[in-house]
Amino acid sequence: MKPVIVVGSGFGGLASAVRLRAMGWPVLVLEANAEAGGRAAVFRQDGFQFDAGPTVITAPHLFDELFTLLGRDPRDYYELMPVDPFYRVSFPDGSKFDYVGDEDRIIEQIRQFSPDDVDGYKRMAAKSKEIFDVGYTRLADKPFDNLSDMLRIVPEMMRLRSDQSVYTMVSNYIKDERLRQVFTFQPLLVGGNPFNTPSIYLLIHWLERKWGVFFPKGGTGALVRSLVKVLDEVGVQVRCNTPVAKILVENGKAVGVETESGERIDASAVVCNADPSMVYTKLVDAKHRWTNTDRSIARKTPSMSLFVGYFGTKGHYDDVAHHTIVLGPRYKGLLDDIFRKKVLADDFSLYLHRPTASDPSLAPAGHDGFYVLSPVPNQRSGIDWEANAEPYFDRILDSLEQRGMPGVKSRIVTKKFVDPRYFQEQLRSVDGAAFGLEPNLLQSAWFRYHNRSEDVGDLYFCGASSHPGAGLPGVLNSARVLEKVMERPATPIDVPARLRVAS
Repeated sequence: MKPVIVVGSGFGGLASAVRLRAMGWPVLVLEANAEAGGRAAVFRQDGFQFDAGPTVITAPHLFDELFTLLGRDPRDYYELMPVDPFYRVSFPDGSKFDYVGDEDRIIEQIRQFSPDDVDGYKRMAAKSKEIFDVGYTRLADKPFDNLSDMLRIVPEMMRLRSDQSVYTMVSNYIKDERLRQVFTFQPLLVGGNPFNTPSIYLLIHWLERKWGVFFPKGGTGALVRSLVKVLDEVGVQVRCNTPVAKILVENGKAVGVETESGERIDASAVVCNADPSMVYTKLVDAKHRWTNTDRSIARKTPSMSLFVGYFGTKGHYDDVAHHTIVLGPRYKGLLDDIFRKKVLADDFSLYLHRPTASDPSLAPAGHDGFYVLSPVPNQRSGIDWEANAEPYFDRILDSLEQRGMPGVKSRIVTKKFVDPRYFQEQLRSVDGAAFGLEPNLLQSAWFRYHNRSEDVGDLYFCGASSHPGAGLPGVLNSARVLEKVMERPATPIDVPARLRVAS
């Protein structure tokens, strides 16, 4: 049997490879870069280990499920450590809010910020659970290939007021502006503007309350390595340094790929974890596309991009939480600059990640490791990052010195950064979008890239830009959808049992 080829080894691609192998398919994963992981790559520098991309693990059962599908015990492969608080939200006035899963702790903090918002929060949380029960439990792993799939849920979406933005819905219940920001920043973690992202994404609040927030021992890269290891055990090769140049189409169906080195690899089907906008415009000849044309793709709205600085310090900042949201003086105005005006603002809001708070082994003894993330406009902005990147990083560090990290610039022993050029060039994401398509109302569910191509038979998609969307639960569920839209092989290949060696 010809293998199913998975293009890209991000979490969506690796999860898809596991599920396809569990279905009985032979699978081959092709990765353009030198290391598996896609956005979840790892940077190693001067004894520090930095996760390049996702650092927040939610819905951990989705990872566990991948290993149990192959007859493995997840505990033999990785360890997830709970993070508390989930996030510490820091405001310009010096106040802080610890975003946690325990309702009593949340309510006590709300009472200190704004006693009148306690009842409103309880009603908002109940609404979040109601949205979660529909938007996640019932729909996250359901295909949306046909318009009829969308039409069936329209009445329920109208009842849940999915026409409202996350910010508008939260504002219906919460009046304190600081608390509104606490409960609306989450769409930014999946590439969305809280003022434009549909309120169905309020389900993130209940998802985190229900299952918690975790960090893998050894960093997020340890999860990638665990998946590559279990795939190797069941006969799935992950070939790195193998960029795909073309998807081969014959008689309207994908029959294989051609790599940049000119190698042809035949396939039973092709699953792309790469950016669909790039795949269609660069890897699939226009004569095979009548729905996803260059013109229709150009009309799509990419998410914002990111500037991410990585740095290690001599000594520890014990008062800095594992995850900190450092909010700036503006909220809506800054988001307008990023998403609509596409200008590089003088101020910023930041996500500060201190993994050594949970796992000191990620830095040399006596040191702390950090990454600081700033949402910035995508490459449609025309910003000259060659000129702006270094000064921008310097301004971010100045801000951190003033917001809880005194003397940080003098204590840095190593640093590096990535900007929208990294997402565009290294990760081959159109316009340098960090999260694929922006999750607005007209780019969600049926309006998002379909998991099964409308243009080419046996061509499928998983990952951030396909249904259901970005974020680790989203990309892992996109692999679940594949099980429902792809047929099982006529003669499945059994998954080998794991060989246990007596100690």
